[in-house]
Amino acid sequence: MKKIIKFVTSNTIWEYLHSNPKQILLRIAAVVFVFWALFDDYGIVKRVRMEAEYRSLLDRQKSEQQRMAENEQRILHFREPDSIEKAARERYNFRKPGETLFIIRGQ
Repeated sequence: MKKIIKFVTSNTIWEYLHSNPKQILLRIAAVVFVFWALFDDYGIVKRVRMEAEYRSLLDRQKSEQQRMAENEQRILHFREPDSIEKAARERYNFRKPGETLFIIRGQ
């Protein structure tokens, strides 16, 4: 069995174009529209990227608000004399007269 390979010549291409101009134009318009819808400034690809960035910014905002609330509670707590003493003992190794200070450092 011999396989016959039919070469496309420029005449057959022009014949096809002339026989179906509306169909060709419609296909080209559809391809252009799809590329426009996907990759334009307001296209789907950019929209998906912007949505992902928006969600990450919302998460960051939520964590920052939580951190702000924790800091506000810490500020209110540090006005108490016991917390000032605790911070001085832990951070600056202060001690009361007559106490022995043991410093244990973690590895």
